[in-house]
Amino acid sequence: MKFNIGCGWRNFGKSWIHIDGGDYDHLDSSDIYLKDYENGSGDLIYASHLIEYFDREEVVPLLKRWKNVLKPNGVLRLAVPDFDVCAKLYTDGKYPLDRFLGVLYGKMPMGDKTIYHKTTYDYSSLTALLNEIGMRKVKKYNWENTEHAQFDDHSQAYLPDMDKENGTLISLNVECIK
Repeated sequence: MKFNIGCGWRNFGKSWIHIDGGDYDHLDSSDIYLKDYENGSGDLIYASHLIEYFDREEVVPLLKRWKNVLKPNGVLRLAVPDFDVCAKLYTDGKYPLDRFLGVLYGKMPMGDKTIYHKTTYDYSSLTALLNEIGMRKVKKYNWENTEHAQFDDHSQAYLPDMDKENGTLISLNVECIK
């Protein structure tokens, strides 16, 4: 089983289980905690630009649950805004602060409320979090070498926008195994 959690309007096809709080025809569930799925049943859990909507304490039970759903050696693949890269682009004067407000703070309607990012990560802090919950072999991944590369989601966020040839990737893409 492959899960795309927080998929939004992106439909990866019938071989994926799509989970999101929105209202899209392709969704299988709105429960990001995967309560309807057995422990040890998942091969891959993918969440692009989702976990930053939880603060650093709130996200731990969510990540632990995802770990439980994964099979031994199952893959957890995450994409989050890359604070390190955004800070460097800003401090080097390449982009004004306004360009990073959406990336770092998010703002999205969810049902009858609006949600915002509650934290941000760099590679070191995300690796520490994943190690803390018992995940192994944390490493960066190249979105171009994934089975979902043809779907342009936030794991493919560049500045300038959409310039994948010459731009700078501002998404921190990390995967690990159970």
